[in-house]
Amino acid sequence: MGLILSAIGQSFPPKSKFSVNDIPDLAGQVIIVTGGYSGVGKETVKALLQHNAKVYIAGRSEEKAQEAIKDLQSQTGKEAEFLLLDLADLHSVKRAAEAFNKKETQLNVLFNNGGVMIPPIEQLTAQNYDLQFGTNVLGHFYFTTLLLPTLLATAAPGKPARVVNTSSLASEATHSINFNTVKDSPARKKVGASMLYAQSKFGNVVFSNELQRRYADQNVISVSLNPGNLKTELQRHIPGLMRKLTDLTLYPVPLGALTQLWAGTTDEGATLGGKYLIPWARVSKSDPAAKDPDAGKALWAWAEEQVANI
Repeated sequence: MGLILSAIGQSFPPKSKFSVNDIPDLAGQVIIVTGGYSGVGKETVKALLQHNAKVYIAGRSEEKAQEAIKDLQSQTGKEAEFLLLDLADLHSVKRAAEAFNKKETQLNVLFNNGGVMIPPIEQLTAQNYDLQFGTNVLGHFYFTTLLLPTLLATAAPGKPARVVNTSSLASEATHSINFNTVKDSPARKKVGASMLYAQSKFGNVVFSNELQRRYADQNVISVSLNPGNLKTELQRHIPGLMRKLTDLTLYPVPLGALTQLWAGTTDEGATLGGKYLIPWARVSKSDPAAKDPDAGKALWAWAEEQVANI
């Protein structure tokens, strides 16, 4: 019953009190948006450019990124930069962080926005992890930790560096991570793509909370959020009839950028470390299981072990 009520409350949110017009001037800030060339990511980049941030679009397709950069330049008069990043390949993640750090000495906000949703169960990452957990959780973990020295160097008392982690309402469909299912195995296939997606989104919240515990006292804050039910490319793997039914409850993409822009750009957002946010630009309560320090330590230790020899 609790999940049903939460789903209703998040699926039919009140009109937002926050708009992109409330974003302050971001001149001098350097920001990365993973998955920034489509959907919510592209809308996020657009708003950041409109408010004078220097923005890197991080993604695996340079062709799509350059198309987005050209389109956004025509709309905003500002040009984003491309950072080659394949979250499903840990070697690519490492190269992306190294390339960024060669160009920049500061990073004010990292939007961990990219991700995959319910792909065919056969699809795996380059290192044979479940594509959803490997991309949504492990890839972002590695990217974030590689960029932590730059985030820490940028952070200052009263002006924290921020990590904004895009999760989903689906995160509330599970309350634990079964590490036996995050690499290819019979157990993974038995769980199925939908619950593997929920597990990965739960993992986003667990990671965000653990990052907050570890670095908030050094002025790096972390928040997680449900961007809302949106008409994006994420739904491309949902079967026909189910997709048609899902479409009836979906909102325009620009609304999906509001919550993470609120968290990543505003003075109020700087106070939201450790919070779980819901549509549109509201604070909610995250699952107690996702806030469990033991769960956070377990995920962090597992992820560190996976990337130790990359």
